[in-house]
Amino acid sequence: MIVNDRSLRDDLATIRMAAVDAVLPRRLFTRRLAVVAGELVLDNQPLTPPLVLGGRGRIAVVGGGKAAAGMAAGLGELLAGGGVAAARITGLVSVPQGCGRPVAGVEVRETRPAAANLPTPAAVAATREMLALVASLGPDDLVIALISGGGSALVAAPRAGIPLEEKIAVTTWLANAGADITQLNLVRRAASDVKGGGLARASTAGRMLVLVLSDVIGDPLRSIASGPCLPEAGDAAAALAVLERFGAIAAGVAPRLVALLRADVSRAAGTEQRPQITSTGSWTTPRGCRVDHVLLGGNAEAVAAAATAAKQLGYCVTVRQAMAGCGETADEVGRRLAHEGLALVAATVVDARARGIVEGGEAVVRLPRDHGIGGRNQQTVAAALAAVLGTPMSWPPGLAVASIGTDGEDGPTAAAGGHADAGVAAKITALRLDAAAAVAGCDALPLLAAAGGLVVTGPTGTNVADVRIVLAR
Repeated sequence: MIVNDRSLRDDLATIRMAAVDAVLPRRLFTRRLAVVAGELVLDNQPLTPPLVLGGRGRIAVVGGGKAAAGMAAGLGELLAGGGVAAARITGLVSVPQGCGRPVAGVEVRETRPAAANLPTPAAVAATREMLALVASLGPDDLVIALISGGGSALVAAPRAGIPLEEKIAVTTWLANAGADITQLNLVRRAASDVKGGGLARASTAGRMLVLVLSDVIGDPLRSIASGPCLPEAGDAAAALAVLERFGAIAAGVAPRLVALLRADVSRAAGTEQRPQITSTGSWTTPRGCRVDHVLLGGNAEAVAAAATAAKQLGYCVTVRQAMAGCGETADEVGRRLAHEGLALVAATVVDARARGIVEGGEAVVRLPRDHGIGGRNQQTVAAALAAVLGTPMSWPPGLAVASIGTDGEDGPTAAAGGHADAGVAAKITALRLDAAAAVAGCDALPLLAAAGGLVVTGPTGTNVADVRIVLAR
């Protein structure tokens, strides 16, 4: 039963926090991993082949991403609880500003500013150190790689001949043109010494365990953080196709990268021997390092937790797990959620049953030449507002819509996303703000900030794409 004096906004916050809490790295480590009699187990089952943590070899911890600090902390607690001597542990992980924390034996280095999801010289320097570390190990040593969303910018090492500035320029061009995360990562891998399996190929250790928290819909291991420990066949040709599709070649955005990729295609035409890779991401590098991947969590876990929280609050919930490759823009998602929300309100009026929708996803935004500021989640909420306020009707008092990034960052802003309810809509109307113009100009942040519709959480320490919520009562 819904409590009458509880606001829709309160319910949105409760559901949002449940989604994020479910995919915090420390919680995932506690729930899924353990050390039993010196052996690492996953979901109470030993790995194949078994991974015994005893012995005298070094354990090198490397990686990066928005969740890497929490993953390093969780790993540190796991190893300490399993009796692994701290002296055996060394390493470095790359994280955004504001995410650093002390972890025994592992340097957690902040290598890029908050809300600036692009590689920096500091990230490149940290990555070169990681490559050198894994290349210094022996057959008795173990690498544990911690990989999460955001790692594409935080674990970065451009190929020789490609300036960092050119890599940044092409990434920005593609993102502004509406390329999705899979397309972006195709190009990133092709331009990098570390992505597309480069970190694994550099390792001279006997074993590498890759622990992954996914921010990519469908959880393709090759795409998460651009796959630093899992090579991708056909990178060069696929990357060229993406550059062609989004006009980067015609615009001359990355001439050195294009020349390099064309040379790759000509040189590798049907001759390159690819390693045998299992569906679970297990393979052996040319240097004899056995690589195994473990997917700890992703968007599905966050959506499920949000739906559970909504049901506990009394909502009859429709749950939609995100689908890879759906290609919806933020504008389309916002309009769809608004129309679905209005339908839920109409149904609720009939039978007094509170209803909700919880779904995952990651929409794209196609920026006009002259654009404002915002992110895909803010754009989604602004589009929902515009879809209702652009009609003769007003926003219903029993409807709320939210879209949030689980990482606490939405585009180049300090907001996690936004929410819309009757209060936000009334403020837009009272201030005579133009929601449709904000959507057209991709300028959602000022609109939502003025109307009290921003959701600001700060960095959450995790990253599993976005969660969208519609509530009606």
